[in-house]
Amino acid sequence: MSQPGIPASQKHTVLLADDDPIVREVVRARLSGAADFQVIGEAEDGRAAVEQVEKLHPDVLLLDLLMPNLPGIDALHELANKRSQGHTIVFSSAAGPQQIVQALQLGARGVLSKNQIANLEPALRAVIAGKYWVGDREVSDVATLLRELAQKLGDAEPRRNFGLTQREVEVIGLVTEGCSNREVASRLSITEDTVKRHLTNIFDKVGMSTRLELALFALKNKLVTG
Repeated sequence: MSQPGIPASQKHTVLLADDDPIVREVVRARLSGAADFQVIGEAEDGRAAVEQVEKLHPDVLLLDLLMPNLPGIDALHELANKRSQGHTIVFSSAAGPQQIVQALQLGARGVLSKNQIANLEPALRAVIAGKYWVGDREVSDVATLLRELAQKLGDAEPRRNFGLTQREVEVIGLVTEGCSNREVASRLSITEDTVKRHLTNIFDKVGMSTRLELALFALKNKLVTG
């Protein structure tokens, strides 16, 4: 039943993807009492989750990692390739730093433990607002989040610089701080087109394809200081 004051058509839509019917029931019951969310579908495995996202276009997908047919990480990978417009929160019993990094690299905006269901609504609101949610808190500063994850992953041994020039390393450092192309150009006194060329060369050299992947890679491999 719709909550007073907010028509169903104006609520944020949520798709539940978990093979445990009890978990789905608990989440559905919890969100039924939230004025700004509406559960529009459920999926029992990863393949069904991908199909339901394509069919229903939810604002947020709550995705379990351990599911039959198509594991959650693989489902995330497919959704990333399909350029799904919705947000994804990995909703898992246990997700270590490596899984968190992998999920974020594949486009997830949040990682929430099933033991922290009290944070479900705040997490949903955070990712809908364009922020990140990891563990028990909202994260608006991606650079800080990346540094924390890199620390949890442990120190890596110093490695070669992957053929990067000093200027490219400077660009990576600013990207890791969360700077846009315009901000990088301003800080280094170069044009945005030059920044784009540097990034193209950097991605080719290190085998990354997104700024988030690049920042995580740089911190893990000590290409920039944390």
